[in-house]
Amino acid sequence: MAYVADTSESGGEFNRDTKYIGTRITADGRDGYPVEPGRYRLVVARACPWANRTIIVRRLLGLEDALSIGFCGPTHDEDSWTFDLDPGGVDPVLGIPRLKDAYLKRFPDYDKGITVPAIVDVPTGEVVTNDFPQITLDFSTEWTQYHRDGAPDLYPEKHRDEIDEVAQRIYTEINNGVYRCGFAGSQEAYEMAYDRLFFALDLLSERLDGQRYLVGDTITEADVRLFTTLARFDPVYHGHFKCNRAKLSEMPVLWAYARDLFQTPGFGDTIDFVQIKQHYYIVHTDINPTRIVPKGPELSNWLTPHGRESLGGRPFGDGTPPGPVREGERVPAEHSA
Repeated sequence: MAYVADTSESGGEFNRDTKYIGTRITADGRDGYPVEPGRYRLVVARACPWANRTIIVRRLLGLEDALSIGFCGPTHDEDSWTFDLDPGGVDPVLGIPRLKDAYLKRFPDYDKGITVPAIVDVPTGEVVTNDFPQITLDFSTEWTQYHRDGAPDLYPEKHRDEIDEVAQRIYTEINNGVYRCGFAGSQEAYEMAYDRLFFALDLLSERLDGQRYLVGDTITEADVRLFTTLARFDPVYHGHFKCNRAKLSEMPVLWAYARDLFQTPGFGDTIDFVQIKQHYYIVHTDINPTRIVPKGPELSNWLTPHGRESLGGRPFGDGTPPGPVREGERVPAEHSA
């Protein structure tokens, strides 16, 4: 996601523009875009926590054959995410150098942020949606015909109200809370955001002290949404966004929980720490004008024992872990823990 902030009339408080393209891809095609294997392309950037969610859910559910994926580079300019990782800087399926081209193909006067994740209709080259919270829910509920055998139920019907409630608090207080700290425009706004963030993290520590996952005894959408922020906490948010009361590795419950998920197939194998650091430290020149990317932190501790098995739980419920990462979608070994 490219952030869109306005701190001018809010006492320096960061406000995110949350008006996304609400078109949905559904089994019945009620918005004009029916679920069809091979028709759509998911465009992501490994650096982005919001896009990272879609990478994880697509992999857990086994949608690789039904929905292709295109990776933007870790940095972007004020105009658009770009496909600079691909030969010639052009996406090999969409044939475009900038994600903005797909937005403008559908909305010629589009004047909002060009964000990832986005799903593009390959035949027309038009963006369908960038509504990241809905995209992963629709993967779970609308794309069921194309789930792999053994796909977990990440949005079980009996827990949906609780998942929605927990996920909403995670979004406002933590996913967006770190940005509220990093882009605060005044000392007062920063300190309020800082206190609010760590209050929420403390509450989650209490919740997870006696249960392995956030809702029920299996991995759900709520865990995916929390994980992508926790994975970026020590490499980026602790220093770059001044969320420095404690590192994740100094918060015992959350650190063990994050390592448990990181070591679960479908989670850690989607994390590219090099691209994550490049994105934040190079793109946010208002925070880091030198664009120097820090060398640390040490990452091997992500693979240390976490001990969370003692809390029970069944990571995939009645399902099974996903298989190996597909060729062409693997994170380079030197970019991971």
